[in-house]
Formats: sequence, C-alpha cells, structure tokens
Amino acid sequence: MLLSIQDLKVAFRMGRVKGEMQRTFAVKGVSFDIPENSTVALVGESGSGKSVTAMSILNLLPDNAERSGRILFQDRDLLQTSLRDLQSIRGRDIACVFQDPMTSLNPVFTVAAQIIEPLIKHMGMSRRQALTRAEELLNEVGIPEPKRRLQSYPHEMSGGQQQRVMIAVALACSPKLLIADEPTTALDVTIQRQVMELMARLKETHKMSLLFISHDLGVVGEISDHVVVMRGGEIREKAPVAAIFSNPQDTYTKALLACRPSLTENPARLMVIDDHIAGQNGTPRVAGVAKPKDPNAPVILEARGLKKSFYFKSGLFGKKEFPAVKEVNFKLRKGYTLGVVGESGSGKTTMGLTLLRLHEPSGGEVLFEGRDLLKMSGNEWQKMRRRIQVVFQNPYASLNPRFTIGQTLVEPMEIHNIGSSSADRMARASALLVKVGLDDSVLNKYPHEFSGGQRQRIAIARCLTLNPEVLVLDEAVSALDVSVQAQVLNLLKDLQDEFGLSYIFISHDLAVVKFISDEVLVMQNGDVVEQSETQALLANPQQDYTRRLLGAVPRGYQPALVG
Repeated sequence: MLLSIQDLKVAFRMGRVKGEMQRTFAVKGVSFDIPENSTVALVGESGSGKSVTAMSILNLLPDNAERSGRILFQDRDLLQTSLRDLQSIRGRDIACVFQDPMTSLNPVFTVAAQIIEPLIKHMGMSRRQALTRAEELLNEVGIPEPKRRLQSYPHEMSGGQQQRVMIAVALACSPKLLIADEPTTALDVTIQRQVMELMARLKETHKMSLLFISHDLGVVGEISDHVVVMRGGEIREKAPVAAIFSNPQDTYTKALLACRPSLTENPARLMVIDDHIAGQNGTPRVAGVAKPKDPNAPVILEARGLKKSFYFKSGLFGKKEFPAVKEVNFKLRKGYTLGVVGESGSGKTTMGLTLLRLHEPSGGEVLFEGRDLLKMSGNEWQKMRRRIQVVFQNPYASLNPRFTIGQTLVEPMEIHNIGSSSADRMARASALLVKVGLDDSVLNKYPHEFSGGQRQRIAIARCLTLNPEVLVLDEAVSALDVSVQAQVLNLLKDLQDEFGLSYIFISHDLAVVKFISDEVLVMQNGDVVEQSETQALLANPQQDYTRRLLGAVPRGYQPALVG
C-alpha cells in the first residue's frame, strides 16, 4: 500500500472564549487507502473536508490546524515526521497540482525558473541539466514550442497551458503520489478533457498513484479506480468506481449523481441534494413544472454585426489588430434564454461585455426595443443600464468586501433613485433576499461570511434591485459545486418565470446550457460557427467544433469504454 490514512481528524483552533480554546472539526475520523499505481478520487461539496484531508498529507494547512490519527506513506507516519524531513518529501515523493494555476505559479518568475527549482533542490541537477529536463517535461505535458515557452511568464499563457505547466512542475522529480486538487474545475470542457487525459496518461507512464479531488462525479467517473465520498468531514461511502455509479449505497452519493444537468434528460427543474435525500427518505418534494414560453414574445434585444477588436503595439509606431468578436448576430425574445458556448478565447465573454459597453464596440448595432445602445449618450446609457444587468463568474471578486450585504443591495437603488426612502430601499433589499433563498438576517453581514453559492445569490439579488429586463450571466455557475449549481439554476428559472426576465447565458458547459437555454449560439475564435434552437443543435450539431464540444462533456463511468 502506497498511502494509508487511518482515523484522521483535523481541527482548527478558533480562539479562546472565557479562557477555553474553541475548535472546529473539519475532518472527523477519515480512513482510506491509496494503492500503488491507482487513482483514488475524493468527492464532495465545498466544506466536505476533502481538500483539508488531502492537504493534511503534506501538512499544507494553516498554523491553527491540529491533526491526529495516522498517515502512513510507505509505512512512514507523516504526522510524526519532522518539518525538515517533510520538506524533502514535498515535491520529490509527493507532489500537488492545485485548482487555480494562476495563483499557484509565481507571476514574477519564468516557467523555466519554476520547473528547475525542484530539480536543483531535490535531484541535485546543475542548471544546464535542469533546463534540458524542463524542456522535456513541457514537451511531455503537450506544451507547443517547449524551448521558447520556457522563457514565458505565467500571464502569457492560457489557463489550460498554465495547468500543464503546474503538472510539469509536479512531475519534475517523478513523484510516487500526485495530489490533484480540483485541477479542472476552472477550465472549459475541451481543455478539461485534455488535462484529464494527460493526467491519466502520465500516471501510467510514470507508474505513480493519483489522489484526485473533485465535486463532480461526472469527471471522477472517467479517471478514477476508487471513489471516496465525503460530507461534513466524514466518509459517507467508499467503493470501486464501477460500484459507485452502478449501485451507490448512500443517499448522499445518489443525490450527487442526480443533481448534475444531463445531456440526455431535460427535467423542468434540477434535483438538489436535500430534495433528493428527502425523496429517498419517503418525503419527496414537488419538482414543479416549467412555465411554457410565449412563441410570440417580442424581441427585446438584437445584435447586428457586433464587432470588437483589441489593438496591440507593433514595432515603433505601428499597431496590430486582434479581432476578438467578428460579426455577431442574434435576437433575444422577452422571457427567453440565449446560451452562448465556446472554449476559452472564443470571444463569448468579450461579446457579452461589449453588449453592456463594458468594452467599447468596434462596429455593429445592439438594439434594445429598437434603440441602438451603442450610440446612446452618457446620460441615456446611464438610465438604460438599470434595464440590462450582469452577473459575473467569480462571486468572490464581484462583491465589495468592505460593504455589508445591505449596503451592496441598497447602493444601486440610491444611484438610480429607486425607492422613496432608505427604509423603503432596505425593505426592498430584504424582499429580494427572500426571493433568492436567503433572509434579512444577512443584511448586516459581509461577503466573506458566505459560501460561493450564497454570494452568487447575493449578486443576483443586487441585479434585481434595479428591475432589469435582461441579465447577462457570464459563467455565473461554473465555479460552484454541482449541488449549489443546481440551486442557482433553479433560482434563475424561477425568477425568469416570475419576472419575465431574458437571459444571455455564457458558459462552457453544454449540459448546463441545455438545461436553461432556449437557443444556443456557438462561438469559436470570435466567430459564430453555429446557431440553433437548443434541442435541435444538441441532437444534430452541424459543425465539427460543436460535436467536439459535446464529446468533451464528462459523462461519468461508462463500462463499455473501460479497458
């Protein structure tokens, strides 16, 4: 056995109250094994304890963490190992790949500097030898022109390339165990597919084991040999991957499998964790029926030949044009949802921000009830902005950390003169929090006191304070757990039914787009390559690019494809 975790408990000291130290237990007696040359997946929602469990192996935890139990790595208890000895293991015998490569890579060091560091420290290589090995590693992880890319800085690379560099750093010393903590969550489906296939191939090539941490059982089913399901710091179920998918025993595992959108089914509402568990316990909840769309609904927003180019300095006096969005055309009806899909760099987010004039357009028209938004004066556009709002991808960055939730919701109403008084605005804020599944007890709290899903609900409530008619949702659920994602998607459908909202829903996840969209627009390199009604497009895609996007969607464990 390569690694054995036995009765691991992890508590965090939270300070003293009346002289007594308060502790919060994040992991409560977890035990599982990682055999040699195998992939074990840790699965669960945010807060389940899966990352804390994994980071306990190398003690990559805050100073206020307390660990007990045993973590045996090749029969050596890592909990009893000195920091000096542990540092010799980190990177050499056990390596890590983290979720966000941009925060994991040092922005002021070149790729070469970051790959050769462990080679020089742990392997005793000279700088020349390390650079030669670094070039080999970049080639192995699929980075084009590896010799040239060694001199690049992280910001000069795409998200998928950054993650490949992180994998190269982790593999530099040929570790026996690779810990991958949500390594594909922030990536679009095609890059996610490439990274998953790369990690599976490298695992076999290097004869190493992989501890793969994820909240998505669809991803886990394609890469794992064994699955450990966690909730609330405890293991709810552990079994071979085939058993987890064909015959899950725990209601929580069944709920995780049930709440993700599917390319093959089209429910009116997504099942959430609590609903599914309640149904398993004999008290099912009513899923609800989708409100039918009005086929004669008026067109509320229309784009005609919308273009956006960026310009870069070229030579001493020249400049070079980069066309990010090329001739986009669409019509959005009142109460309908237009899904916009494509890989990173396809232009979908730039298109959405150009619609909102957060990027100044390079050409075309955007007609809102017949008026061109792009030609409006500053005062006209200020009045119109309340009718078209945006929800961004990252709920952690889109809320002001210094504002209470009450201030966050009241501020746009004050700017646009909505409400007759401060009390009236606060009452409206309270009512909107109830609409999005919270309550007025959160008004005096700050964003850091909430989970990602709760913050995204607050961001949606902030948009609704202005009575908008169109919402641009830019990857608004991509950073969320599948269970929280289901809650937010159901909420968006409810709000659309109640208020007649129209959505432009930007996403790289076709399963999510299928659930919420009436029409889909597929973008590649700034061009619209395919556009059709959702069911027709997914059932019979006309373009190879669309078929490739569909083929990259994780589908979980499929016995016919194994072996």
